[in-house]
Amino acid sequence: MNDQQWNTLVSVVRGEAVSPLPTAFIIDSPWLPNWAGHTILDYFTSERIFLEDNLKAIRAFPETIMLPGFWSEYGMCTEPSAFGAVSMWGEDEFPFAKKVLRSPAEVEHLEKPKPRKHGLLPFVIKRLQHLQPEIEKAGHKICFAVARGPLNIASFLMGTPEFLEAIKTHPELMHRLLDIVTDFLVEWIAYQREVFPSIDGIFLLDDIVGFVSRRDCEKFALPYLQRAYAADVTVKFFHNDAPCKASAPLLEAAGINLLNFGTQHTVAEMKSWTNNRIALMGNIPPRDVLAEGTPADVARSVTEMLNSLDDRSRLIVSCGGGMPPHAPTENIRALISTVEELTR
Repeated sequence: MNDQQWNTLVSVVRGEAVSPLPTAFIIDSPWLPNWAGHTILDYFTSERIFLEDNLKAIRAFPETIMLPGFWSEYGMCTEPSAFGAVSMWGEDEFPFAKKVLRSPAEVEHLEKPKPRKHGLLPFVIKRLQHLQPEIEKAGHKICFAVARGPLNIASFLMGTPEFLEAIKTHPELMHRLLDIVTDFLVEWIAYQREVFPSIDGIFLLDDIVGFVSRRDCEKFALPYLQRAYAADVTVKFFHNDAPCKASAPLLEAAGINLLNFGTQHTVAEMKSWTNNRIALMGNIPPRDVLAEGTPADVARSVTEMLNSLDDRSRLIVSCGGGMPPHAPTENIRALISTVEELTR
């Protein structure tokens, strides 16, 4: 992300008027390598392909913001690997981490990993360190510390159905699990900020927050998100493209000031549930419109969304979630150009 893009992001978060409205996309392994002509495994294993693919995207779409910017990740395996999860890889498949806890009782034996030493985390840091000179030569900076959220990581360690069941049957042990995971996350975020002083944002992804009730969100999500977002940074960005109605009113208390949400709710509803105090990033349907529609479909969807709003403050137009696999160049350009035409 370059300085101008960062300043635009901060302006939106602060509720300042921005014209035209900005557009942005979360880009990572489900979309970027295949769009750029590489396999997912090549993208993960080659620093050169990782750099070239990210540069290709920011040069193809200079009018938009690619978030979090040069995302050094190994899919869902990044944080679980530090806890000893076996990572499963395919040449052109999304990687997956096998669970490590066979029962809630095994939480008692779980140890907090060391971000500097365990799993794939040192590889995440080294990739960015090796490429930082070229990233900065291209006019960009590493602006975000990035991680999966506490409930997301816990669900990978236990299995999602097992974790959701255990918050009802073994709540004390699940609090213990989330304590360990969150302590680890705080250290992981601090380590990224230590290595890259240009970081002034935190980006957490946690769809599991959308799978629990308001009451359980207050008990099992809010206190751990508050700790994970406690660092003194300007942008506190959260991704949850599962249903957000139960969690939305709690997000400001968690410290979040930018939210990428899904398509289950309208922008107007989300503005209401967050009291328009959190910048929203969304929410054109990612698969049905951005990936599988025509440019005309994209333009129509963007127009309908913008025309439905009386208040366009604190809004970044994007899809409802990360950039979907196989989203074509012409559809992405249609979204960007339609927003520019309607909000200039």
